Parts: sequence; structure tokens; C-alpha cells
Amino acid sequence: MIDNNSTNRKAIITLILGILSIFVPILGLILGVLGVIFSNISNKEIISRKEKGQGIRITGLVFSLIGIIIQIPMIMGFITVYMLQSTP
Repeated sequence: MIDNNSTNRKAIITLILGILSIFVPILGLILGVLGVIFSNISNKEIISRKEKGQGIRITGLVFSLIGIIIQIPMIMGFITVYMLQSTP
């Protein structure tokens, strides 16, 4: 039996993945994408089960998107530095 007053666990996972996506270099891109996926899944569960956690889910989604935005230029920078060092 599901307690309707409980917070959705996938929303909490979304928040954790979003925070990690900002602070973990390179791997943060994958964590950010996973955060977006978990956010969509938790949104459907929150609506269908009438659970709490919508604010946590939105915060996790925003953090995940910020993490993705931060990680893409950082990865491009690593690739650029590697390419410049490997050319004679």
C-alpha cells in the first residue's frame, strides 16, 4: 500500500543527480541526463499516485539542466586542450 503523504523517491533521486551533475566533472553530463529522465518518470508518478515531491522534482530538474549546460563547454575545453597538445 502506498502512503499518499509520502514524498516520491524518484524526485529525491532527481535532486541528488542534479546536484552531482553540477559538481562532478565529465561524469556530470551523464548524471544530468539521468536526472532529466528521472524527473520525467517521477512527474508521472507524482500525478498518478498523488504523492508529494513536485518542488523537489522541479529543483532537481533545474539542477540537472544547469549541470548539463556547465558540463558541455567543460568537455569541449578538455577536447580542445587534448587536440592542441597532441598536434606537433
